[in-house]
Amino acid sequence: MCHVCVVESVKERMLSRRDLFKGSLAGAAAAATATVSVNAPAMAATPTKVADMTHELSGEFPTYFGQPGFASEQRFNFKENGFNLLTMNVNEHTGTHLDAPLHFSADGQSVAEIPVENLVVPLAVIDIREKASGDDEAQVTPDDLKAWIDRNGPMPDRCCVALHSGWDKLTATPKFRNADDQGVMRFPGFHVEAAKMLIEETTAVGLASDTLSLDIGSSGDFATHYAWLPTNRWGIENIANLDQVPKAGATLVVGAPKHRGGTGGPSRIFTLM
Repeated sequence: MCHVCVVESVKERMLSRRDLFKGSLAGAAAAATATVSVNAPAMAATPTKVADMTHELSGEFPTYFGQPGFASEQRFNFKENGFNLLTMNVNEHTGTHLDAPLHFSADGQSVAEIPVENLVVPLAVIDIREKASGDDEAQVTPDDLKAWIDRNGPMPDRCCVALHSGWDKLTATPKFRNADDQGVMRFPGFHVEAAKMLIEETTAVGLASDTLSLDIGSSGDFATHYAWLPTNRWGIENIANLDQVPKAGATLVVGAPKHRGGTGGPSRIFTLM
């Protein structure tokens, strides 16, 4: 068979398979649409939109300890080497990142050991922007969780519950860390009783905060971290763009790193709607 004939044959097969794939997708979408209830689904059944929930990582991004948590160096460049390559030095808990259970426990799951099915989950957004506008250390409380449940129904199975304070819009300002002369920071977080309620009454697997910590800024005991992470649940800190997603019905996808023994790491996080 001639070379041209082979190419044309391959093209025909690819086009045929692509048409079949399109037909399968259309059928699946129609079936999914037919089964959607009037209430918001726990997860996005047939997503049509994607929202990026990740801040860009750089050496300028604010950190909990106030020191740069990320640096990169160009080791190869396209002009001289024909390709680009950077080496990175990064603190695991920098930028939009995951807290693995091991971060605050002696023997919890490392970031590499978190089951992948726990990283693609329904998202429940708790909006406390009104409280946070008048209180730098506003907290998600059990009452906030109950109010969400009253409006949206039970917390979805194996969901992530996200704190939306609007703090993600402050990352380029000193207000994001909001530290006083003694270095004490003040920003919103989860009340430990809210974490305990989720542990005892739901199957939630994740917490997410648009601030530097799951706990309020001035916390000295990290009560929420110590209540939540040792139960082999994870946390996300510095999540972005919660104003772009619904309070219920979206699917969160956590692109966590997978390094052995890791206590967390910068993650590419997005939401399907």
